[in-house]
Amino acid sequence: MNNNVPENERAIWILKNEGEKTLKELSQALGVTTEGARFQLLKLSNDGYVKSESRAKGRGRPQQFWSLTKKGHSKFPDSHSELTLRLINKIKENLGEETLTELISSTGQDTLQNYLNSIPDTATLEEKIEKLAELRKQEGYMATYEQDENGNFLLIENHCPICAAATLCQGFCSTELNTFQSVLGPNTKVERVDHILAGARRCAYLISKK
Repeated sequence: MNNNVPENERAIWILKNEGEKTLKELSQALGVTTEGARFQLLKLSNDGYVKSESRAKGRGRPQQFWSLTKKGHSKFPDSHSELTLRLINKIKENLGEETLTELISSTGQDTLQNYLNSIPDTATLEEKIEKLAELRKQEGYMATYEQDENGNFLLIENHCPICAAATLCQGFCSTELNTFQSVLGPNTKVERVDHILAGARRCAYLISKK
């Protein structure tokens, strides 16, 4: 957990990084009693940052699942979103869609070169993914990765700092996917399995060897 997070916002940070949780799960993650967790959640709910949904999970009584609201997600800022949207619209109006596509592609090439300079070609696949996650985390994507029992990897981005721009122009997302594929090499398959713009709480990429 990020130790710089204010005490009263730790639940927001956990829900952003780990997704919805029950009261018991959240109390364990916070290291407090269920009553302490309930107090935090009710306050955050009153402030509009979290919401709960009653849902059956197996046998027994329905459970309350807590997750972030749109206002809760907005606690993690979209980098310079207003200025970015204005610039994108101006480029479209004055220079056309094709020029915008070329600019996004050029920016993607710069990002790719930066990643290639930072990630040795001789590194193992996991070492490459670990470094890529570190670089994305530095850029504000709250990135991490994990490996499943089949040896495949999941690169997870719990936040998108350019979400407003990507919503307006999804060329950013396709460029991002192509960049990951180029960084990890031709013997690797990269597939987006979760997408914030499609309504998921995060973006996630399944990475496997061909």
